[in-house]
Amino acid sequence: MAREWLLKSARAVLTMDDAGTEPADCDILIRDGVIAAIGANLAPGGAEIVHCADLVVTPGLVNTHHHLYQTLTRAVPGGQDALLFGWLKTLYPVWARYTPDDTRISAMAGLAELALSGCTTSSDHLYLFPNGSRLDDTIEAARAVGLRFHPTRGAMSIGESKGGLPPDSLVEDEAAILNDCIRVIDAFHDPAPGAMVRVGVAPCSPFSVSRELMRDAAILARDKGVRLHTHLAENDEDVRYSLATFGCRPGQYAEDLGWTGDDVWHAHCVRLDADEIALFARTHTGAAHCPCSNCRLGSGIAPVRAMLDAGMRVGLGVDGSASNDAGNLVAEARMAMLLQRVDRGADAMSARAALRLATRGGAQVLGRDDIGQVAVGKRADLALWDVSGIESAGSWDRAALLLAGPRQVRHLFVEGRQVVRDGQLVTVDLAAVAAAQHKAAARLAAG
Repeated sequence: MAREWLLKSARAVLTMDDAGTEPADCDILIRDGVIAAIGANLAPGGAEIVHCADLVVTPGLVNTHHHLYQTLTRAVPGGQDALLFGWLKTLYPVWARYTPDDTRISAMAGLAELALSGCTTSSDHLYLFPNGSRLDDTIEAARAVGLRFHPTRGAMSIGESKGGLPPDSLVEDEAAILNDCIRVIDAFHDPAPGAMVRVGVAPCSPFSVSRELMRDAAILARDKGVRLHTHLAENDEDVRYSLATFGCRPGQYAEDLGWTGDDVWHAHCVRLDADEIALFARTHTGAAHCPCSNCRLGSGIAPVRAMLDAGMRVGLGVDGSASNDAGNLVAEARMAMLLQRVDRGADAMSARAALRLATRGGAQVLGRDDIGQVAVGKRADLALWDVSGIESAGSWDRAALLLAGPRQVRHLFVEGRQVVRDGQLVTVDLAAVAAAQHKAAARLAAG
């Protein structure tokens, strides 16, 4: 049975409910992994009390796109100043030398970094499996760190010799890809409310898999009742490739192959046009907006304001640390807010609207109605932010975390279990993880 907690006298609770409720001096009772009560002066019973007078409580942040294996390849020379396709070509040979231990430790480091930034749920898009690496390696890492996890079984099947972008050494046989998708879904996917692991199917991108695999993956996912994920319209190169190879824009390509619907979310979507936005809104297709990575790779500013105005489902993603350099989801939310203001004006996105993308928006994109809000009956995935420090000193609105607030949490709860306490990860030995990460990165760099 999960431990009981009483979060006592929180300065503010940003509930992200339909009414945008933000109660002050508020208690939250956690029991059996669920929010059992919210209100003033709740009786603690046998619950352990966490005093929250200097803390703002939000739902745990939700990361809708990541490549956790990339945490081992931050700031790689030759890829630091390249556009998407050149960046990939620089890094493919490095990734081809990964071992299963590399995949696991990189995922553990990335998930630990996310947890410290207030993230309680993360997806992951793993699309290369060198030297025996498996999706199982990342699932093991997520269980150790304690985050709710949406791993997706990615794939690449069209190598350079057939006109694709990746080297032939990193592509897989398409029948083997589909068979392994079935294996990991049967082994790990949990459709129940409160599930800690839900598996998705995720061919990498239109420039690294065949039309047939895209179509067959969609059929398989729907037969299994799991979600679909891929990259789409990430930059101008991506759109040009689609036009030249398929004779249509990315949105049309997706629709033709069954890749629209409320069980689908696409990463980036930087270059969607108005017709594609309308298509995705109409079909309830989601988008994972990755603003820092899009900036780093020079991909552009995604039309998030237009997406939201059209009724699209939009969440946030940190993307891989090889193209972001960091995995801080609250920093991602601030960047999302700032870029929309650069693009559309200072009133284009408020701090609270950006935080909503990082919480309830992400939950909706991942098909979760049991997280993303602070409400009775929802899972107890909560981030507690200390606003007594220098980052918030002088702020008139302590709930405006993205304007004047900390970038790391004081406490983090996932399914009612404490993952971060007093700013320290308590589930794994972070120093040991960092040491293993440095050692593996040095080995890869030397090679």
